Amino acid sequence: MTELYFPIILKLRIDWSEMDLFGHINNVMYAKYIQASRVRYVEEIGIMKMLHEDKIGFMLASSSLQYKKPLHYPGEIIVQTRCEFVKNTSFGIHHQILNATNEIAAEAHDVLVMFDFNHNEKITIPDSVKKTISSLENTP
Repeated sequence: MTELYFPIILKLRIDWSEMDLFGHINNVMYAKYIQASRVRYVEEIGIMKMLHEDKIGFMLASSSLQYKKPLHYPGEIIVQTRCEFVKNTSFGIHHQILNATNEIAAEAHDVLVMFDFNHNEKITIPDSVKKTISSLENTP
């Protein structure tokens, strides 16, 4: 099996406050970790700059999260993110949360839709964003 390349690597510290009654990290925190990496990815491909300058950004159309192993405090995790596909108005990103021993603790798949907040409608992904994604994904 070919190992996947993840261009975005985000290291996060697990906080005590993220623990639930059962002594492991609450499931809601996994979604928070994924969100942090999603935002890091869209920053890297220039969408956050477009949002601030032109009110052109993205909407999260769907997100799925599969839990594989519990996480515990204290500790650190790595969230790694890559693009899975690019279509006309949407693109998909894949995330893995790795625990301290590099085991996959969770995986998530998001679909993001390019959105013009000036006109409240989805738009075609700009060529500049497609090129940036291609460049980022093809640079191991």
